[in-house]
Amino acid sequence: MSNLKVNDLQAFLAVARDQSFTKAAARLGITPSAVSHTIRALEERLGVRLLARTTRNVSPTEAGERLMRSIAPLFDQIAAEVDALSELRDKPRGTIRVTCTDDSLELCVRPMLAKFLAEYPDITLEFYVDYGFTNVVEERFDAGIRMGEAISKDMVAARIGPDWRLALVASPGYFEKNPVPATPHELTKYACINIRHRPAGSVYAWEFAKDGDEFTVRVEGQLVFNSMMHVLNAALDGIGLAYVPEQLVAPYLADGRLKEVLAEWCPTFQGFHLYYPNRRQASPAFSAFVDALRYRR
Repeated sequence: MSNLKVNDLQAFLAVARDQSFTKAAARLGITPSAVSHTIRALEERLGVRLLARTTRNVSPTEAGERLMRSIAPLFDQIAAEVDALSELRDKPRGTIRVTCTDDSLELCVRPMLAKFLAEYPDITLEFYVDYGFTNVVEERFDAGIRMGEAISKDMVAARIGPDWRLALVASPGYFEKNPVPATPHELTKYACINIRHRPAGSVYAWEFAKDGDEFTVRVEGQLVFNSMMHVLNAALDGIGLAYVPEQLVAPYLADGRLKEVLAEWCPTFQGFHLYYPNRRQASPAFSAFVDALRYRR
């Protein structure tokens, strides 16, 4: 195997991860036909099929899965060590990719962005809004943002915000046409603005708690979003009741554009956390990002 080339293994790894010759070619900066030729030559040298190809997709074979599991951590370690060399520079640099929800982006990230970008002009931040509990390792993100109780135990977690409470709100105009509910159980009679975190998942059941009694209420309405910001906007437009983080609606409660009800029934949740894989050595750019986001009481 002395004629085995590192570039060939990198090409295989790119195709196996993306399950696409086209995406892998774009990542490597070469043509899809060149990637296909490289993989075919690698399979011939190894004497084993690494990828199963159909007209619509490509996926690793059993041998390909084994090779991928063996070499992927090594290449990831090499990439991390190369990134760490930026410590020798005056300023950290690089691109940091983060998956998050729009409310966590608004509440925890947005307040620090201007100062951070001005301080670190060589760092690029990419944010991808997704409520689908993205696997940061599989999707090759540097980090994600979730509530504390939703983070896997094998991840490093850094708190980036305080505990927060949900607030049940609607516009004053909505309550001019509808009575104020006395208990959460009455909400099934109201127009409620729902959220569905994942396309294949169920609509979120509203959680309530009082005097040690915890329960959920499945509400109904004509609108379902996968974005908390759109839920909030629909409430501002007078369409119905919304169940959103208190911090997000605080300005609208203060100026009277929204009215809160059933506050004594609305529970508190762990604050947002930045989570990421346990790396042997984080890049200076990533370390600076974590430090800037970290919640300080």
